[in-house]
Amino acid sequence: MLKKILLASFVAVMMLSGCSSTKDVNDNTTKNEEANSPDDEYEDLKKKLLAGGDEFPQLEEPKEGEEIAIIQTNMGDIKVKFCKDEAPKAVENFVTHAKEGYFDGLTFHRVVEDFVIQGGDPTATGMGGESIWGKPFEDEFSPNMYHFNGALAMANSGANTNGSQFYIVSKPEVTAGYFEYVEQVKNENGTDELLVNGNTNKMFKFNYSDEAKKHYEELGGTPELDYGYTIFGQVFEGMDVVDAINSVEVDSSDKPVNDVVIEKVTITEYSK
Repeated sequence: MLKKILLASFVAVMMLSGCSSTKDVNDNTTKNEEANSPDDEYEDLKKKLLAGGDEFPQLEEPKEGEEIAIIQTNMGDIKVKFCKDEAPKAVENFVTHAKEGYFDGLTFHRVVEDFVIQGGDPTATGMGGESIWGKPFEDEFSPNMYHFNGALAMANSGANTNGSQFYIVSKPEVTAGYFEYVEQVKNENGTDELLVNGNTNKMFKFNYSDEAKKHYEELGGTPELDYGYTIFGQVFEGMDVVDAINSVEVDSSDKPVNDVVIEKVTITEYSK
């Protein structure tokens, strides 16, 4: 079943400002009917995520010789590093697609100002694309990965439905009151456990460390997307290009009026 990809915001957060609009980062490819619900492996995942993580590998500078990607667009180049240890399948999928030229000539078909830029769909409709395995693959959530500004992540249409579409976060400031809201819900529920949102079936983490919150406050980002989407990399050069793309004129469906073209994605080794 195909459904239109929507980019909407986290309802509970927007209620803080009295706004009812929603954002999400979905891809509308055919859902994998055999994919497991997050509830199926909830206990194991809960233990892993509640253990916490303050390593922040995505914020580390790439090492000499490390594999990186250069996303060449008609508006400039974006350089990203990968976090293979945190999301090995997502990295393999992106790198293999890039080496095979899958992304070349595609567009950032969806741009939501002060949120994300999204690409990787060969149909440019938000309904296309597939993984290198020809079927959706599972989510890879890590307690060490966060939706900081510049994070590279997989778009999806539900749990374990990753294909080829990806997005880059472009939000220099965290939604006002987000962490206060998280603490409020945490206190009301008397738990540090994850909340499974009934509308999206996505999971949100309650126990952000002080260091994680500090990074969000300094870098910006979209913590409301954490544990709903697989983060597998981070922009380390070219955020000015990401922000420029995020500011282009779009139509009513968030598609740029003038195409933002991914001319080529080159996988190469990092060198200072």
